[in-house]
Amino acid sequence: MLSLSERKACLIVHGDQPYNAEPPLGRLRASYRTPAEDFYVRSHGDVPDLDPETWRLNVDGGAGVTLELSLNDLRTRFPKAMVTATMQCAGNRRADMRAVAPVSGDPWDAGAIGTAAWTGARLGDILREAGVADAADLHVAFESHDMVEGRPYGASIPLGKAMAPETLLAYAMNGEALLPEHGFPVRAVVPGFAGVRSPKWLRRLVVQDHPSDNPIQADDYKLYPSDVTAETADRAQGHTIDTMPLNAAICEPERGATLKAGRNSIRGYAVAGDRAIVRVDVSGNGGRSWMQAYLQHEPYAPFAWTFWSVELDLPPGEHELAVRAWDVAGQTQPALPDDIWNHKGYLCTCWHRVQISVTE
Repeated sequence: MLSLSERKACLIVHGDQPYNAEPPLGRLRASYRTPAEDFYVRSHGDVPDLDPETWRLNVDGGAGVTLELSLNDLRTRFPKAMVTATMQCAGNRRADMRAVAPVSGDPWDAGAIGTAAWTGARLGDILREAGVADAADLHVAFESHDMVEGRPYGASIPLGKAMAPETLLAYAMNGEALLPEHGFPVRAVVPGFAGVRSPKWLRRLVVQDHPSDNPIQADDYKLYPSDVTAETADRAQGHTIDTMPLNAAICEPERGATLKAGRNSIRGYAVAGDRAIVRVDVSGNGGRSWMQAYLQHEPYAPFAWTFWSVELDLPPGEHELAVRAWDVAGQTQPALPDDIWNHKGYLCTCWHRVQISVTE
């Protein structure tokens, strides 16, 4: 296994403190299940150094029942579950919004996303053992070991999503123990939701009648209209980002590539939360004409991305490649980042465009 410094050397690092990085898009598209060393890393604070032998998870069901679970408890007391699911940062493709006007946050390209086979215990099984029954208007608040501006990382999800069979407390990724930067020894995996709702390095869960009051939940990851600025933003008016929207990206060729005239393979991914991708259109001329791509999706993985590929006959000259996806509800993507710009640079879902040159 490569060391952390060796793994960092293979990624595009946006920051060391906190550590944030994404893979080159060609490597991202190389495998339907993203190898752990090629999986994007989104951290808000430090990467904790935790001992799996002494690690414990405290669970407060909110009705007087509490649990203290070891890693071995998660492995042996609860049925093992595996979910192949895509995880994506809400800031994925923020770089496209930065081209319109300044935004806050790291300048992610289209690589702040990945798909893995996650193994662990279903969160619903753990909550039921803690005396929790299905109920409306309750929330599961997570607290983690990493520190963000002097307090533990925290976020929450609605109880209904917590009890859903796809939501896990995962201790393995693609059949191997989690890497430290991916949440070792245990993290939440909340398929279809933004990655911020899948906290790493868990220490405590609480069932409560309100969302987490941690700044990560209460203040950050809010979607605002384009006329709202950092100075005028009212968190009570911001839309909390949970479910992730329809999106698609071109992974190959890369921006600025030079190709030979003739038939060229264009490849990428599309994703729509738990909704099926039914069509992907690819253009070699900035959207004036389109061709439908071939779709590849693993059966029985409703929360995983769709890979797509198409061959375009490209003449010599400068070309703007573009992609747009369609989901089972007949929804597609806006054409321009101007249409969805917001000061935090969240949920960039416009057509992904790649400028290339084609020579004889």
